[in-house]
Amino acid sequence: MEFEPTAIPDIVLIHPQVFGDERGFFMETYQAQKFGAAGLPLIFVQDNHSGSQRGTLRGLHYQIKQAQGKVVRVVAGEIYDVAVDLRRWSPTYGKWVAATLSSQNKTELWVPPGFAHGFYVLSEWAEVTYKATDYYAPQYERSLLWNDPALGIPWPIPPGQTPTLSPKDAQGALFANAEVYQEAIR
Repeated sequence: MEFEPTAIPDIVLIHPQVFGDERGFFMETYQAQKFGAAGLPLIFVQDNHSGSQRGTLRGLHYQIKQAQGKVVRVVAGEIYDVAVDLRRWSPTYGKWVAATLSSQNKTELWVPPGFAHGFYVLSEWAEVTYKATDYYAPQYERSLLWNDPALGIPWPIPPGQTPTLSPKDAQGALFANAEVYQEAIR
């Protein structure tokens, strides 16, 4: 596995080694010793799997308590994946990183606790899995407005189209009004 820091060094692209032949391929998507050596958490408590049609935008989600770190991976299709730093003490506070993840490139993305996370589906259908470091807690879940001009995220939405959003995501908070992480997350 290769671990590649992004423009926000706490967010890491993970490139598994893929072994392929005429039958198909094999790869490790998680290995505790390798993740530990790269400084990533060794304990994940929940695995999630979602399926979405083209044009769906999920996010930008975070939990203000029980903050979740996530290893995001696409098992079918392609997404534009985004993470926004909401850690008030961080030098990259309010900055974001995006990556295209697909079943073809097999790249994974580590999004640490303290970040809002979301994705836009580029393919006809996409299935996304993610390992989480803490349990889902709906009472602490928040949504950051996906198209807040203050963030300036260049979502790859075709001109004249609008993404398919949940009601919650359509009413996400502006970055200026969002609850953020005031102190280090333990």
